[in-house]
Amino acid sequence: MTMKTMLAACALGQLSAAAAGAQGSPQQLTAPRPIDAVESLWTEELTWMEVRDAVKAGKTTILIGTGGLEQNGPYVAGGKHNYVLQTVLPSIARAIGNTLIAPIVKFVPEGAIEPEPRGHMQYPGTVSLEPATFEALLTDICRSYKAHGFRDIVLVGDSGGNQSGMEKVANALNRKWADAGLPARVHYLREYYYEDQWSWDFLKGLGIVQIDNTPPPGQEKDRRTDTRNGMHDDIYYEAQIAVQDPKLIRAEQRIKAGLFTLHGVDEAPVSKTVDIGRKLAEYRAGITAKAFKASLQKLRPAP
Repeated sequence: MTMKTMLAACALGQLSAAAAGAQGSPQQLTAPRPIDAVESLWTEELTWMEVRDAVKAGKTTILIGTGGLEQNGPYVAGGKHNYVLQTVLPSIARAIGNTLIAPIVKFVPEGAIEPEPRGHMQYPGTVSLEPATFEALLTDICRSYKAHGFRDIVLVGDSGGNQSGMEKVANALNRKWADAGLPARVHYLREYYYEDQWSWDFLKGLGIVQIDNTPPPGQEKDRRTDTRNGMHDDIYYEAQIAVQDPKLIRAEQRIKAGLFTLHGVDEAPVSKTVDIGRKLAEYRAGITAKAFKASLQKLRPAP
């Protein structure tokens, strides 16, 4: 055997050993954590050992939020839905209890890509998935969490175009897992998006009235909608996004330009808008936790 052949064989052996180690031996997978665990609801911020131990301790519910990357008028960053989820998902997880949060699914159906862009895809910066791609992605994410011991997989979507795909995935997986006698279930909670949609009633209760000066024929200026005055943007979204960072709603630039009033609502000072965002997160969390309880009773009825 030549020296070159010996070196190649040695390298192959090292690669095989590394691959075997990456697959995880029983001893490795059950090894105790060498350090204290950190406190985080987000699985992507945890080590695999921390996730493992959290599941063993009873945190067997995983919350999956689907957002989107789309146009939102001249003031709000394209990741609007993803930033809203960053604000509200921790509140939902705490309201449900024993729940961790998956990485946000940031890419969703936003309109036709080809041959001519339609929907939000007409605007630069938007990223769209085919519905089949979105459903396949979401299916594999759910399967991954089921494989690691999560029993209740919760789907919530912050955009209208996400809803049907999430429902299809949940129904398909629940049929498959129930037929196989597996304990995991997927809870598509439509209430997160549709109950008091855009928190119109809740905001009215806070004295916040938004006016569309260019309503469609026959419709009221003060109505439940996500588009006013030609903008896909409102205080509902902006307040929750501002909790993450007021820069994402261009607060400083708008104040300087005298444009920090939206649909007749004065958003100054920024601290007031942030406070509204926190209240909205708690409100949506209450709606979602109630819907999860009902879904549990439906998918796992008491004997």
